[in-house]
Amino acid sequence: MDGDAFEARSVAVIGMACRLPGASGPDELWKLLVEGVDATGTTPPERYELDAVYSPRRTPGKLAARRGGYLNGMADFDAAFFGMSAAEAVELDPQQRLLLMTAWEALEDAGQRPDLLAGGRTGVFVGNSRADYLENAFRQGLEAATAAQFNNVRSLLAARLSHFFDLRGPSVVVDTACSSSLVAVHQAVQSLRAGESRLALAAGVNLPLRPDEGVMMSQAGALAGDGRSKFGDARADGHAPSDAVAVVVLKPLADALADGDRVRAVIVGSAIGNDGRTSDSVLNPSLTGQVESLRWAYADAGVDPADVDYVEAHGSGSPALDRLELTALGQVLGTGRAADRPLLVGSVKSNIGHAEAAGGLAGLIKAVLCLEHGKVPASLHVETPRPDVAWDELPVRIPATLTPLPDAGRPAIVGVSGQGSSALNAHVVLRQTQTVQSPDDEEGGGAPYLLAISARTPEAVRALCRAYAVYLAPDGPGAGYALRDICRSAALRRQHLEHRRTVIGTSRDELVAALDGTGSSPADPALADPVLADPVLAELAARYRAGETIDWEAVFGAPGRYVPLPTYPWQTRRYWPGEGQDRDGGDLATWILRQHARTHFHAGSTLADIGIDSLAKLQLIIELQRKTGHELDPEVVGGLRTVGELYQWARELEAVPR
Repeated sequence: MDGDAFEARSVAVIGMACRLPGASGPDELWKLLVEGVDATGTTPPERYELDAVYSPRRTPGKLAARRGGYLNGMADFDAAFFGMSAAEAVELDPQQRLLLMTAWEALEDAGQRPDLLAGGRTGVFVGNSRADYLENAFRQGLEAATAAQFNNVRSLLAARLSHFFDLRGPSVVVDTACSSSLVAVHQAVQSLRAGESRLALAAGVNLPLRPDEGVMMSQAGALAGDGRSKFGDARADGHAPSDAVAVVVLKPLADALADGDRVRAVIVGSAIGNDGRTSDSVLNPSLTGQVESLRWAYADAGVDPADVDYVEAHGSGSPALDRLELTALGQVLGTGRAADRPLLVGSVKSNIGHAEAAGGLAGLIKAVLCLEHGKVPASLHVETPRPDVAWDELPVRIPATLTPLPDAGRPAIVGVSGQGSSALNAHVVLRQTQTVQSPDDEEGGGAPYLLAISARTPEAVRALCRAYAVYLAPDGPGAGYALRDICRSAALRRQHLEHRRTVIGTSRDELVAALDGTGSSPADPALADPVLADPVLAELAARYRAGETIDWEAVFGAPGRYVPLPTYPWQTRRYWPGEGQDRDGGDLATWILRQHARTHFHAGSTLADIGIDSLAKLQLIIELQRKTGHELDPEVVGGLRTVGELYQWARELEAVPR
């Protein structure tokens, strides 16, 4: 296959989003990596009673570590944005909740409008191996096995995204243990190459909420006693489990370039392969299996393994696996390599812990960031290199400081590895994208631009305006982009939601002043200085704020460059079983509506329109019988049609003595 053929098979990474320990997005992850932060910490009490299960010695039924990598705000969710009631949000696995928000952020980062994707052949591939929320519910007894728990079976992790966004392509949950999310990436790439999907979301999600797996791994000697993954170090004694939610948006490279998308990196090849019977046990890793998968991946990419500059290793800190992984990398990627250009190898797990089924995608996002910044951060906790690795023979080096990628006169190439206890190895090959120079900005030319901002709620609009003011500031993230491209991207590359605001200005300063409410271009352009407020734009802004659909292509004319913008400002609250769900002195009907209504309502609103359907009514019967002590007639509850009828019925119910 010639170079053009390989290029035609390449897939662009056009968007990324993540929630990782110590980092709520890729920019925060890069800062954490550059600063060499260990983001692991003590297991929070909301997970399980740590003191009851911890032992510093390997003891049956006990956990070997008190630490891991944990998300802040794991239970926080913007239920209203996704049309869910409080009761639905509490019942829904936080893996699904966080995946919904992270997928929206990834699509925004990619400049892909969800409303324009609806009904199309977008694939969803999610790596996951846990259903702890469901298992914890089942532990409450058979009465907890309600119909609502159907929503938490693992197959719905992908289906939830496909349903909310109305994506009609493949929708698959992948479980190959710790290689799951990289296998999801591989399957997404294959789906795009085959034309089965036109766009793909590849994701990984992992939230350990119970100690069972940790106890099992402690008995197997797979959990690090100090709760730190020490890849490549003589002290390596296992991994530190961690939370993670990560999503990448993938598109055929040719399509991405034709559509003017921002290409963050290019996937040029990938491969997966099982160890087969090349080891003495299905659980024991195999050098042969890893070597074969590496060779297949670079053959698929059309890349000489000796040209690879960096590999984001599986790198869990496993005493058995680390040696084999480093040896396999040295054998395959070291052949023909110049002695003065050793292969750089590192692991994000040394910073955030091992996110198990989502760990590979966390590593892939780190690899993309390395390509974008041209640097490789230090891999932590390496004090004494492992004595069982032939460091003098293998041209492999674990960077101890922030290290520039080698300048080889070509785009840099990195690999990302994942291995699972399922004996499935995965490797993805990425290439650096060419840097696109931003055109000179139009500021000073006197042409005014309209910035369109929208959100689900007035509070979110105000928060987004504040984010844009920071973004447009002289030292903000938008300082390097042309003002026209910023406004054009906001108009064409963001979904326009119910609550809207517009500002007009000829410069960043004018837009920031208008966003802050201190300038002469307020939210309503009709009130702006007539010299500044272009009457055509003022009329356009008024139509937009009134909810009209605007032909933004006609407004901005010639094509422009898509640039990244502030992401959606979630209006979250905490949803967790047993917290804030009991009545707080209010009347019964208000409690019911607060828990089960998905939207705003009035007395004439039908219950069906606000989300209280037949399933919700069945749940109501169970809840109310428990709370009131009354045996309820399902036919009476089922016959309620409006909010007004609900209030009347609830008043009558409360008047009945227990």
